Amino acid sequence: MKSYSWRIVLGVLLVAMGVMALLQTTGILPVRGSLMSALFGLFFAGGGAAFLVLLWSDRHANWWAVIPGVILLDLGLLILGDELAPRFMGGFDGTFFLGGISLAFWLVYLLQPEFWWAIIPGGVLLTLAAVAGLDTVSGLETGGIFFLGLAATFGLVASLPRQRESLAWAWIPAGIMFVMGILLMLSAGPLVNYFWPVVLILAGLFLVGRSFLKRSAP
Repeated sequence: MKSYSWRIVLGVLLVAMGVMALLQTTGILPVRGSLMSALFGLFFAGGGAAFLVLLWSDRHANWWAVIPGVILLDLGLLILGDELAPRFMGGFDGTFFLGGISLAFWLVYLLQPEFWWAIIPGGVLLTLAAVAGLDTVSGLETGGIFFLGLAATFGLVASLPRQRESLAWAWIPAGIMFVMGILLMLSAGPLVNYFWPVVLILAGLFLVGRSFLKRSAP
């Protein structure tokens, strides 16, 4: 698809949305709210599809199109889902929307593996999507889950194959977030009293074991 073609498609969609909104506001086109929402959902989904077609035409040069494409498609499907199948959504709108944005960044990394930075917003948004879904479940410490999700995200960044620049720094926020997540998870019960003794024992065993391994190395 030529560069000007997708601009024409997106421009037509935006103009059509603006005209319909103006006609509804002025009362010339008295469209019911549910129908108007469904039309807006279709327009958003169509705009997202236009960006994804642009991406498909040249996945290397147009990698950026996956972000607006997936986000617009996600928003359109969310609006349509709320209008056409509200019971199916079941109050998980936030999870659906945040998960869709997260998917966009994960796809950026899959398309361009050198863009390791995309893992960070992808992981953070995926964690927020999980927290939004779990907030409806009683008895779960979602604050701890949030920090553990961040720890897993930075741990994944640190574990990536060697890039041009070292990513070992990511272990620092990963460790901090992990400790905070565990503390929040344990704060809901009496197990928090056992946390620091266990940490000290594990740290001591690690140092002793590392010393023996260094001595036995040739």
